[in-house]
Amino acid sequence: MPVSLGVQKDHGFDDPLGLLFDCHRRIELFLKMLLKVANDLQGSPLDKQHRDALEAALRYFSTAMPRHTADEEKSLFPRLRQMDAPEADEALKRIEVLEADHIAADRDHQRVDIVGRKWLAEGQLSQPELGELMTLLNRLQQMYSRHINVEDTSLFPAARQLLSKEQVREIGREMAERRGLKPVQF
Repeated sequence: MPVSLGVQKDHGFDDPLGLLFDCHRRIELFLKMLLKVANDLQGSPLDKQHRDALEAALRYFSTAMPRHTADEEKSLFPRLRQMDAPEADEALKRIEVLEADHIAADRDHQRVDIVGRKWLAEGQLSQPELGELMTLLNRLQQMYSRHINVEDTSLFPAARQLLSKEQVREIGREMAERRGLKPVQF
């Protein structure tokens, strides 16, 4: 039997807030991959390792990221907005900024995807294209650093305290359905 030391298993749909936290780690990982490819190669031809990393990161941000945003904006945020508790006030103040971040991130990721796919198709980037890619990736890194910190250290802990077990179960079911998975009872 294989043994994994120090490796934490991802949360399941029975702990949707933990799953959102895990997704943040993947966002950080794939953004770091994009930055490494851009920094290592500076727009020059892609070797297999860098090509695979670029493809994986672009795929992650084009498929998983919209689901993550929907998990927050369609499942978590509306439930927090319904809270009539003083403890929810601070979290509610942050939601509008987080939603604005989602819009800006989506716009930047769409452009990163276009430039990244051009790099994959044509084999290299011009210096202006590389400059644009680096600007976008650095802006995303700064935004995610702040955004993820707010959610991980403030919003998610508040949600754990405020949401009922049934609300948490509903969020988990909605997240599973968003991924085309059959809802399970937990």
